[in-house]
Amino acid sequence: MAHAHVYVIATLDTKGAEAAFVCERLRAQGVTLKLVDASCFAPPQATADIPRDALFRTLQTTAAEIAAQGDRGYAVSQAAEAAARLVADAHQRGEVSGVLAIGGSAGTTIGTAAMRALPLGVPKVMVSTLASGNVRPWVGDKDILMLNSVVDIAGLNRISRKILANAAAAMAGMLAQPLAPSSADKPLIAATMFGVTTPCITHARELLEAAGYEVLVFHATGSGGQAMESLIGERVLAGVLDVTTTELADELVGGILSAGPTRLTAAAQAGVPQVVSVGALDMVNFGPRETVPAKFASRRFHVHNATVTLMRTTPHECAQLGAELGRKVAASSAPAAIVLPHQGVSALDRAGQPFDDPVARAAMFEAIRNNHGNVELLELPHHINDPDFAAALVNKLLALISGC
Repeated sequence: MAHAHVYVIATLDTKGAEAAFVCERLRAQGVTLKLVDASCFAPPQATADIPRDALFRTLQTTAAEIAAQGDRGYAVSQAAEAAARLVADAHQRGEVSGVLAIGGSAGTTIGTAAMRALPLGVPKVMVSTLASGNVRPWVGDKDILMLNSVVDIAGLNRISRKILANAAAAMAGMLAQPLAPSSADKPLIAATMFGVTTPCITHARELLEAAGYEVLVFHATGSGGQAMESLIGERVLAGVLDVTTTELADELVGGILSAGPTRLTAAAQAGVPQVVSVGALDMVNFGPRETVPAKFASRRFHVHNATVTLMRTTPHECAQLGAELGRKVAASSAPAAIVLPHQGVSALDRAGQPFDDPVARAAMFEAIRNNHGNVELLELPHHINDPDFAAALVNKLLALISGC
């Protein structure tokens, strides 16, 4: 069996002393490691176990060839791609027990690229000068621990030593206390939820758990949908209950909770049985009311709270969303079904509620009817949060999983 190491990634032309300190702390706690040099310009300040040319060999190039371009941005992007390939290949061989990286914007880009190439559960620690801000571009849909360096990673001092020592201790602790697989682990089902579809998913989860499944609920806030799509791609799920596809609306209209253009594609590609609905496609998400773009001034809004403003999707947008949803599910290589709730798609889309719009619902449903291909389409006389609708979703998914 291959021996696994923690891969420590740093640009050793500027972070050599700091990287060496982290390695010293890891070794003192019994951690075996490989230090990776991700730099290409100035001479390294520490000796790497995987020198820069060995790293860039994964891209059939050398550090000198990259440095000759004279473009730091290009060098960082190449180093990030090379680090991701290096770590992914080593993990396939069973040689990676974790990844720890240190750096500013360049080091964070490189280190987290390698971390995102690994499955969930593999320890990932990024000591970064960027960790106190919006870290979604670097964390993405992975379980990356971002540790704020507080001071710049520019020399060892009483603060940086403590932060780097804590990072090494965190990695050592994660390795020392792994969670062993349990014989009691049940088959997994992923589900998507929003506040306005919570009753549906709560009831569905209870029914699925009673049927012997473990349910992973993802909050459909962009990163949640991305995380679910990533997990589906790892082929560890028995099925997907994608009730809350609201992230499609943010991607189409320009809201703040988009999960990107590949949302609702992983299950179709991976061959995982799925049941899909139209939860919260009546809304696009923005921040505080004053942050909503001026071009939407004439639209219908609902202020959810001081930091969240919801905008009703129009019949035209709903038709576009229905067509997209239908086409994506129609591409499934495994059993799939689309289930429509005729009485409303969210808590706000119900008779007497702010987003009730039968015309918009009708436009969405008609577009789905015209684009679902050979995928089964069920239309029910319920609201999405009715218990009978949740039960119908669960019954259909269980039937698809069992092949009945």
